[in-house]
Amino acid sequence: MKRYFSIVLVILLFSCEEKVEMSSINPENWKKRSVAIEQKDSLEYGKSYLSIYSQIYSISESRTQNLTGMVSLRNTSDLDTIYLLKAEYYDTHGKSVRTYFDYPIYLAPLETTEIIIDEKDISGGTGSNFIFEWQKPHDSPEPIFEAVMTSILGQQGLSFTTQSKRIK
Repeated sequence: MKRYFSIVLVILLFSCEEKVEMSSINPENWKKRSVAIEQKDSLEYGKSYLSIYSQIYSISESRTQNLTGMVSLRNTSDLDTIYLLKAEYYDTHGKSVRTYFDYPIYLAPLETTEIIIDEKDISGGTGSNFIFEWQKPHDSPEPIFEAVMTSILGQQGLSFTTQSKRIK
C-alpha cells in the first residue's frame, strides 16, 4: 500500500502544471486611465488599423513560428492629451478575439502605453490585427500605433515592425 501511495504521489506531482496567466489577456489596468470626455464636439474622430502577427509561417505552410507582439499606442503631440476610445483585437478570419477597452482612456502629451501579445497566445493567428478608435484636438497630430514582433529560437532572433493605417 505504501508503494502504491508513493507512485500516485509522484504521478500527481509531475502531472500538475503551473497555470501561467498570459499578459495579453490580463493587460494593464485600463480603468486607471479612463476619463470622461467633456469637449466631444471639439475633437476629431479617427479609426486606425494595425496588422500584427502572433504566428508566421516557417519553412512551409504547415509549420508556424509563434511570436511575441508588443503593440505601442503613442501620443505624438507634445502639447495635447488625446483619447483612445476602443482597442479591439481580431484574428486571421476577422473575428473579434478580445476588446482591451471600449471606453475613453487618455494619453498625455508624448505618452506611450503598450499591449503585449504573449508568444504562447496564438489566438490571432497569422493575420491578426487591431482596430483603434480615437479622438484628438483638431490641430493636434494623429496618434501612432505600431507593433514589434519578436521571437528567439536557439541562437537565432527574429524581429520586425508594422505601423497602423488610418481608415476613418
